[in-house]
Amino acid sequence: MPGRTQEALYADIDLELSWSEESLPQALRTKHVHALHPYLGKFVPQLVEVFLGRLFRPGDCVFDPFCGSGTTLVEANAYGCEAVGCDISAFNCLLARVKTARHALPALELALRSALEQARRDGPAPLDGAGDWARRWYAPEALGELLAFRAAAAGLEPPFRDVAWVVLSRAARSARLTTHFDLDFPKEPAAGPYWCYKHKRTCRPVGEASKFLRRYTDDTIRRLREFAPLQTDRETFVVHDDARSVDLPCAATGILTSPPYPGLIDYHEQHRYAYELLPLRDRRPDEIGPAALGRSRSAQSTYVEAMVAAFRRASRFLPRGAPVVIVVNDSHELYPEILERSGLELEERLTRHVNRRTGRRAGEFFEDVLVCRSRAFGAAGGP
Repeated sequence: MPGRTQEALYADIDLELSWSEESLPQALRTKHVHALHPYLGKFVPQLVEVFLGRLFRPGDCVFDPFCGSGTTLVEANAYGCEAVGCDISAFNCLLARVKTARHALPALELALRSALEQARRDGPAPLDGAGDWARRWYAPEALGELLAFRAAAAGLEPPFRDVAWVVLSRAARSARLTTHFDLDFPKEPAAGPYWCYKHKRTCRPVGEASKFLRRYTDDTIRRLREFAPLQTDRETFVVHDDARSVDLPCAATGILTSPPYPGLIDYHEQHRYAYELLPLRDRRPDEIGPAALGRSRSAQSTYVEAMVAAFRRASRFLPRGAPVVIVVNDSHELYPEILERSGLELEERLTRHVNRRTGRRAGEFFEDVLVCRSRAFGAAGGP
């Protein structure tokens, strides 16, 4: 099917869903816990806010079968909804749990700062427990400091330890031997001085991690404090599972999700450092549409089958007529088939202009918001 002309695209744009950099700057796209950790591909929280207001009421239960870093879950809670998120990535689930948990903030701050101080006193840990990948991507001192903080955080109570793991992962991302301007997609470790396009000068690869551990401890505490007054007492559940076979802890009122795009991002690989340093189960063979599979006809067919299975599974937990909002760049026109086979009736296909997503990467494109309704009662009606 031929693509729409630029004139047709602009004529169909929903202006309420399209923000300029001036009207929606980086600070608002990454407000409070939405910037607790860098994450490629997450959609702006303001988009979630719009559709919560249009299609849901406080007290409803919102399901996101591809919850990623938890954008839908955070906004659903602030809106007064119950929320359930599912993701195949253990790191994504960790991040979503930390963002949506109700933290005992004074005790949490004390625990994080105590772990930081213990790691400082102990000094860099031996590298015996580090794998080949970590030894290749970190200077010895930086890796030793990360391992020392990991050891200190391991003694914390589970809710506090989860937050410490997020701090550790964020510091590990910044402390890699890579150029300052290529933290998202580094291909090889940086071996020596280089011309830095970000700072417009000659820079050197990072040789320590302690400064990042301190910086992100402070930033994490600040962001959790900013979000705390916005949180409601509604329950949020995060399930580490495959959306094609997941069992939910409750029935849902509707779906609001941004599923993976075919052949674009390897979701486990973007947080490789976390899987190397933390006790996380790696389920990358179960990812839907990873970049490693490419965008061939065969890969697209595999993607369609997977998405149909996921939305059919989700329908088991929805009532007839439930709203299903899918945010996706459907450049290959795969979703008409996916919706038809999933039992979802398309009500509106809205086009939005994307100036940027929530990362710092520049660039613009168009994406679709598919507003659907579930055509049948769930086969199981929930658990």
